[in-house]
Amino acid sequence: MPLPDKDTIAILSGVSLSYEQRTILRDVNLTINKRDFVVVTGANGSGKTSLIRILLKLIEPSTGSVSFYCDGRETHTLPIGYLPQKNSIDNRFPISVEEVVSSGLYNPAKAVSRSQVAEQVAELLAYLGLDALAQRHIGELSGGELQRTLLARAIISQPQLLVLDEPLSYIDEAFTPRIYDLLAQQASRRAVVMVTHRPALVANLATQTIKIDTTVM
Repeated sequence: MPLPDKDTIAILSGVSLSYEQRTILRDVNLTINKRDFVVVTGANGSGKTSLIRILLKLIEPSTGSVSFYCDGRETHTLPIGYLPQKNSIDNRFPISVEEVVSSGLYNPAKAVSRSQVAEQVAELLAYLGLDALAQRHIGELSGGELQRTLLARAIISQPQLLVLDEPLSYIDEAFTPRIYDLLAQQASRRAVVMVTHRPALVANLATQTIKIDTTVM
């Protein structure tokens, strides 16, 4: 396993994943440093989302390990913002756009006043063109509107690591340049891991590009 330094925040070492005798990931090694922009690409069903879920420690790899670091020392926790794929969200849940974004600031160990929450949420909703939809139920949103809402939730807490699973899916073409600018801003402040089937759109931001192939890893 590579040795961490003060800029290292995560290391995946020898990560493999098998399910029902099918190899999904094989021997993935990845070091993520502060302000890295890691692009993960590959065909549909190649294991990109599985890799993300292992990084987030939502599932255990069949072999290998995931470790987080702070100033060169291993830590059990890491502030992470996560944008899942839209189709993994139950939009029937009775919650508004404003409430979804506000939930990204929930941290029992770090008190934030209601006025601070309201200010940060309002600013981000305005930037993403969602201010008029703040009280709208998420079940009433278009695919692009929901995607922007989930993106706002992922970034509002200013995490050390931002993990985005297909953030450009469903986004209206009119908002694509603004989303790109937002990703560039995030990349200057924190590490970003982004799954996309359109890596050319963020090639200028990428510090690492990983192509997931179920046949050759």
